[in-house]
Amino acid sequence: MKTPLLAQAKRIIPALAVLFLSLTPTNIFPAGAYRYQMPEKDSKAVPSAHTVIGTFRDYVIKERDTLLDIARQFDLGYVELTLLYPAINPWLPPAGKRILIPTAWVLPIHRKGGIVINVPELRLYLFLDRINMVKTYPIGIGVQDWPTPFGRFRVVEKTKNPTWHIPPGLHEKYGRKSIPPGPNNPLGKYWLRLSNHNYGIHGTNMPWGIGRLVSHGCIRLYPEDIKALFSWVQIGTPVDIIYEPIKIGFTKGRLFVEVHPDMYHKIPDLLAYTQQKLFDYDVWQDVDLEGLVQAVEKQEGIPVDITQKKKGR
Repeated sequence: MKTPLLAQAKRIIPALAVLFLSLTPTNIFPAGAYRYQMPEKDSKAVPSAHTVIGTFRDYVIKERDTLLDIARQFDLGYVELTLLYPAINPWLPPAGKRILIPTAWVLPIHRKGGIVINVPELRLYLFLDRINMVKTYPIGIGVQDWPTPFGRFRVVEKTKNPTWHIPPGLHEKYGRKSIPPGPNNPLGKYWLRLSNHNYGIHGTNMPWGIGRLVSHGCIRLYPEDIKALFSWVQIGTPVDIIYEPIKIGFTKGRLFVEVHPDMYHKIPDLLAYTQQKLFDYDVWQDVDLEGLVQAVEKQEGIPVDITQKKKGR
């Protein structure tokens, strides 16, 4: 005679087996995704916190390379290389020179799941909280006279091969009211409309604009990146557009800061702003002050270890 527990197990186990088999490596570890573990809000860094993702790489510049070519090869925006190498001619970089590829980032603080767009960083994060993983893409954003808006939105429309309905203020510039799908459409092949109705996340027909202030407020991605993002995002996905030129990160009990230029000129004193964030996290006593000041002065847009050196080491 079968016990109720045994009968229940026989019903559950096959279902679990089907579920496990359906979770292919692609589903469990999506391409280009990184594991993370956010600390509790306003908490001191602990060994379990892991908010610095990716790793730096080396690259030897080849003949006919431009910094734009190199950036796209590593899924970076233009500014991510020019911040590190302001003295290099982006169109004629020196062949044979070894450079650092900044494929490491401090994660922005986020609410559960969805998309976070950090405007001064010119980067988008898609948080897959159910598996504690995040995907990230470089973006183009609004020019200073037509900035990307901030706030909490959600995706309300997904469209392939969209028509661009040109805002009234731009009719004269373009000489028309709309641009149909095709190579001349600034939206590219994919469009995610946000709940403020006038803005969205989309592709581009000018990939050189990724990592720049180029749009009239919308968020642009490389064609290959918007295609991937489009497949992951669902209607209703929350989208937080934030302004955080300073990010504080933790990994293996160490403390990092990532500093970006205040491109929309919203923060009068970046150092004071950074100090306040460190106080809020209750980690000020662990900071190497000299390293912090250098990071804020350089504004290179990369994670910098600012952990205070222990005496005797």
